[in-house]
Amino acid sequence: IMSPQSESLNHSCPNISLEFQTLLYAITNVLIFIPGLLANSIALWVLCSYINKKSKAVIFMINLAFADLAHVLTLPLRIFYYLNHNWPFGNGLCLLCFYLKYLNMYASIGFLVCISIQRCVFLISPFRAKSWKRRYDICISAALWVIVGAGCSPFVFLRNSTNKNQTCFADLPMKKPNLLVTATMVVAGDLTGFVIPFFTIMICSWKTWKTLKGDVFIHNKREKQKALRLVITCAVVFLICFAPYHLNFPLYVMSTTDVITNCETRKHILTFHPISLCLASLNCCLDPVIYYFMTTEFREQLSRHGSSIIRGRLMSKESGSSFKE
Repeated sequence: IMSPQSESLNHSCPNISLEFQTLLYAITNVLIFIPGLLANSIALWVLCSYINKKSKAVIFMINLAFADLAHVLTLPLRIFYYLNHNWPFGNGLCLLCFYLKYLNMYASIGFLVCISIQRCVFLISPFRAKSWKRRYDICISAALWVIVGAGCSPFVFLRNSTNKNQTCFADLPMKKPNLLVTATMVVAGDLTGFVIPFFTIMICSWKTWKTLKGDVFIHNKREKQKALRLVITCAVVFLICFAPYHLNFPLYVMSTTDVITNCETRKHILTFHPISLCLASLNCCLDPVIYYFMTTEFREQLSRHGSSIIRGRLMSKESGSSFKE
C-alpha cells in the first residue's frame, strides 16, 4: 500500500490548484471533527460499558470505533496545518498523524468486512453463533491490527524523514521508488485493501438477502430486517467512503509517474484525488450509524442512560429549588 502525494507534473501540464486542495482538506476536517469526536466517543463508551456480552460483532464494532477515534483526534493538527501552512510540531508527529489516516482507512475496511462476514455466517448457521466464543473475535481483531499496521508502514517509509521545510501531509517530500516497485505496491494495496474486501462485503450482502428470502429458520421478522440492514449499511459505508479513493488511486499513481500523459485526463484525476481522500475521512462520521441504527441494544442503552441523566438533573433542580423555598 502506498500513497504518493501531489508533486509537480511534467513541464507541459499545469498542477492542480494548491488553494483548492488546502481549502478542501481544511473544511472537511473542520466539518468531521466535532461529529466524529462525539459520535465515536459515545459509541466506545456505550459499546464497552453497556452492551450485553451476548451481542454479536460487538468486539469488531469497538475496534472500528477506536480506529475512527484515533484518526479524529489528529484532525485539529491537520486543521492547524492547512490554515497556517506551517508545521511546528516536529517530523515524528507529522508522520504519526499521516500514518493514522491510512491506518484508520484500512482498519475500518477490515472491521467492516469482519462485521459483514460474522453477521452473514451467524444468520445462515445459527448453531455456529451459539458456539462462537468472544475470544475468537479478540484474536481476529488483534491479528487484523498487526496486518493492517504492517501494510500501512510504506506510507511512513516512503516519506522523507529529513523534512526541514516544516511541511506535512499532502506537502510531505516523498521518496520515489522505481516503476516496478510502485506498480507492485499499488496492485497489492488495491487488491488486499479494496478488491477482496469489496467482493466479500457484496457476497455477504447478497447471501444475507437470499437467506432472508428463503425458508431458513430465524426468530422473528424484526431479527431478519436487523440482520439485512446491518450488512447493507456496511456495504453502503464501504462504497461511499472507500470505493472512490481506490478506484482513482491507480490512475493517480499513473499520472504522477507520467504513465498517463494527457493533460486534461491528468487534471481530472489529480483534482479528484483530494476529494476521494475527504470521502474516506467521512467514514469517521458514518461508522457510528452502524452501531446506532443496527444494534437495538445500543439504542436502548443509550436512550435509557440519556433519560436517567435528564431525570437526575431535573430531580437535582427540583430539590435545589425546594431547598431555596
